[in-house]
Amino acid sequence: MIKTLARSVREFKWAALGSPICMVGEVTMEILIPLVIAKMINTGIETGNMTAVLQQGGLLLLCALCSLAFGVGSAFLASYASTGFARNLRHDMFSKVQTFDFSNIDKFSASSIVTRLTSDVANLQMTFQMSIRMIFRTPVMLVLALIMAFRISPKMSVIYCIVLPLLAFGLLFLISRVHPIFERVFKTYDKLNNVVQENIHGIRVVKAFVRENKEIEKFTGTSDEIYADFVKAERIMAFNNPLMQMAVYTSMIVISYLGAKLVVGGTLDTGDLTAMFTYTGQILNGLMMMSMVFVMFTMSRAPMRRAYEILTETPDLAQPEKPVTEVKDGSVDFENVSFRYSKQAGRNALDNVSLHIDSGMTVGILGVTGSSKSTLVQLIPRLYDVTEGAVKVGGVDVRDYDMNTLRDAVSMVLQKNVLFSGSIKDNLRWGNPNATDEEMEHACRLACAHDFIASFPDGYDTHIEQGGTNVSGGQKQRLCIARALLKKPKILILDDSTSAVDTHTDALIRKAFKEEIPGTTKLIIAQRVASVQEADLILVLEGGTIAAQGTHEELLKTSPIYQEVYESQVKGGEE
Repeated sequence: MIKTLARSVREFKWAALGSPICMVGEVTMEILIPLVIAKMINTGIETGNMTAVLQQGGLLLLCALCSLAFGVGSAFLASYASTGFARNLRHDMFSKVQTFDFSNIDKFSASSIVTRLTSDVANLQMTFQMSIRMIFRTPVMLVLALIMAFRISPKMSVIYCIVLPLLAFGLLFLISRVHPIFERVFKTYDKLNNVVQENIHGIRVVKAFVRENKEIEKFTGTSDEIYADFVKAERIMAFNNPLMQMAVYTSMIVISYLGAKLVVGGTLDTGDLTAMFTYTGQILNGLMMMSMVFVMFTMSRAPMRRAYEILTETPDLAQPEKPVTEVKDGSVDFENVSFRYSKQAGRNALDNVSLHIDSGMTVGILGVTGSSKSTLVQLIPRLYDVTEGAVKVGGVDVRDYDMNTLRDAVSMVLQKNVLFSGSIKDNLRWGNPNATDEEMEHACRLACAHDFIASFPDGYDTHIEQGGTNVSGGQKQRLCIARALLKKPKILILDDSTSAVDTHTDALIRKAFKEEIPGTTKLIIAQRVASVQEADLILVLEGGTIAAQGTHEELLKTSPIYQEVYESQVKGGEE
């Protein structure tokens, strides 16, 4: 896991390596300073030798300045490397998400992916910065300080052999209690993010139904869960400081007692005792820093695992070894197709569907909610793979195509129309990045969008807010249809994409399709019979199967379901 995440360091390796090197230099200076002080006391202050005091004082100042320079260098390089690591990691994770299929997105959920790309990466950035400094500083400090302490007095240094194992055991015990809490916290962050996203996306519904207080309760409840978990974790980790203080003062008391006896006995110099106190502080301070690193790693284990899951997730839809790079025509064949969204699903969403559509045909698809109309058409551009059977486009199994080639040949206007922040031109050019103004206007005329665009003061340069919140539902649908037409596809799929436009506009759009793009295969999912009654073929879906198919006139004679829908809409409207 660490090896995978470490790949995101890349061009910042030199800074990541330079920081601990500078840190070792800083620690070395800190270890030398007590020795210089001890020598200054022993050879200068106690003997009244001012020359020795000045010499050792100058050396002490030089060590302090070197320590400062190394410390500043280490901090700068660590900050530079950690910021670059976070940038690369965020880029790598986002790039990986772009390769995900719908099933991968469903597995993680959108809110969880957002949390992993933001909060989790920020947490890992802080951990990385601390790690490349403290992970090297602490062991070097401990080892060198212990060596110097044993060099001064092995008898007094025995106290470390007792205190350090007890302290390490206590720290490990605290960490084992805290880790499960942090695991739970980051899952709750996903839940909180989901609540916020859902509220912002549905703010109009919230306002319309006066549910602000209910939404505040949901947010507060989830936020309180995070608060309670963090408080619990902090209460446990609060024992860390008393534990460290007990170790420090116990060591100081023992060293003071033994050191005083040794100084009085003449076997230990005063300067060496002073150095011993300094090394004791350094040893236990090193342990304190080590405990902080452990706490940070404990908090970061969950974000590390979550980032690793994104980076190592394998898309369910794989490119073929020798992909077909040209779509011959817009013919579509379903051969005994069955499909379910996951292995855990209780039943198939589509069951044994067989169907042939000639290139250039207009096909209408009707059915009650939940009859798998959208599922059927999503298999054509290979947004999902079939569970059984095969879907063919242009006589070739969609699994044999290069996915970009296939999807470039299929334009799909989804049920939930999405526009992105930017101008109308920017949104239209999603269909064709190189589209001219004339081509965009022509596509918008076909989609009956040109007139309302022309009514805007800025015309095609009008800014669209995120999600298209500053245009109506019908305008949004027509812009999405125009965007799809700019691809000049061999297959055009409209998934209930004219539900927000009036029947007259709907008829004009269908007429434009018939006259302007006769060679394009058109699949139209609709709730209104009027939207599909002129189609070459109408499919009636029920329970994931094709209950009936034929022309409008044929279905009026043979399909009870179609008859019922037609009568409820046409005759009901007349009454």
